[in-house]
Amino acid sequence: MEKPTTSSTCQQVPNLLSSFVDTFVDFSVSGGLFLPNYQNTPDSNTPVSHRNDENTPGKFKTRYPSPPGRLVAIGDLHGDLEKSKQALRLAKLINDSGDWTGGSTTVVQVGDVLDRGGDEIKILYFLERLRRQAVKAGGEVITMNGNHETLNVERDFRYMSESGCEEFRVWAEWYRVGQVMKGLCEGLENPKNIFKGIPSSFPEIDNDNEAVVQGFRARIAALQPNGPISARFLSKNATVLVVGDSVFVHGGLKPEHVYYGLEKINEDVRDWLNGLGENYTVKKFLRYADAVVWMRDFSDDSTKKCDCSALELLLSTIPGARRMIMGHTIQENGISEACENRAIRIDVGMSKGCGDGFPEVLEISENSGLKVLTSNPLYRDKYLHRERKGGLGLLIPEQGPKQVEVKA
Repeated sequence: MEKPTTSSTCQQVPNLLSSFVDTFVDFSVSGGLFLPNYQNTPDSNTPVSHRNDENTPGKFKTRYPSPPGRLVAIGDLHGDLEKSKQALRLAKLINDSGDWTGGSTTVVQVGDVLDRGGDEIKILYFLERLRRQAVKAGGEVITMNGNHETLNVERDFRYMSESGCEEFRVWAEWYRVGQVMKGLCEGLENPKNIFKGIPSSFPEIDNDNEAVVQGFRARIAALQPNGPISARFLSKNATVLVVGDSVFVHGGLKPEHVYYGLEKINEDVRDWLNGLGENYTVKKFLRYADAVVWMRDFSDDSTKKCDCSALELLLSTIPGARRMIMGHTIQENGISEACENRAIRIDVGMSKGCGDGFPEVLEISENSGLKVLTSNPLYRDKYLHRERKGGLGLLIPEQGPKQVEVKA
């Protein structure tokens, strides 16, 4: 075998340095995580035209067959890493070290990682790490966009917390360090100035507070279309998803969304996040009250307000669909259902910045049907476990308020 020449080895130095710097910055901003590599994993350096390929095995698909193992659905996380880990541990998906233990389980997180808490970036990295670990074990972690992801991409930070602003400010400092280090290497392209064109003052914040101003600017830079965070993480998210007989969406769907095409909606949103400009989906299906990430027609916790006939008609337009699983609307009494389990609402407001509710997750398996796993001690310690084929198998307390009504 021919030995590499000194010149060929030297030619690899810039790329090796760039990879080292990226790993160094990732470790610094993620709370000390290393992202494992696996085959066919796009990274932030992949050209936009090659990202999010629907044909890449296990990645960026709109429709998945029924998983060989369990299917676990997790609601809104809103910047609370500890509660996020609690939810994952409920379903035995991670160990005490935060490593994947879910085997062949498929996990769907229905969006709203951003806003209301101070661990937004850390959760994005944590879920990406789990995604890579799960693939190696035969599982899948699928993340989705919610209305708070699209709000932030459009520079609407009204739900940003003070700690969240600070997290982005710190991220920007480390990002700059990485760019300076790369700039010292002659073999690498000059780093792009992600702050170019971003104002240095804003009418909606205290411009005398330099840390807040820098955090605000960092958030814009990171989350704008084709920003380092939006392109790297949010563009990997689905906006609409079908797994087996379950349809996942953050807010809800209307017939016009299905007729336009679920795959097309995902493609449009990814193109927008990757900086390819606004399109029909962004203008018509991501804004306003009836948008796929905003509507509450089927997620209001009052069963009387859910139009079951409209939901049944909608599901009939998606081949094989039996139910819609949504986040977005907090269910104060825990995960709930309506329309004989055709509408399942899984946002329990678990984040400390948004209700501080008990973590709960939805588990779907062939053997036990649909089941709620909860950390609520009322239901964990005093319950009758009922499993109904085709219905919700839930934790029903012997005493106290009813968490979810079980329907045959």
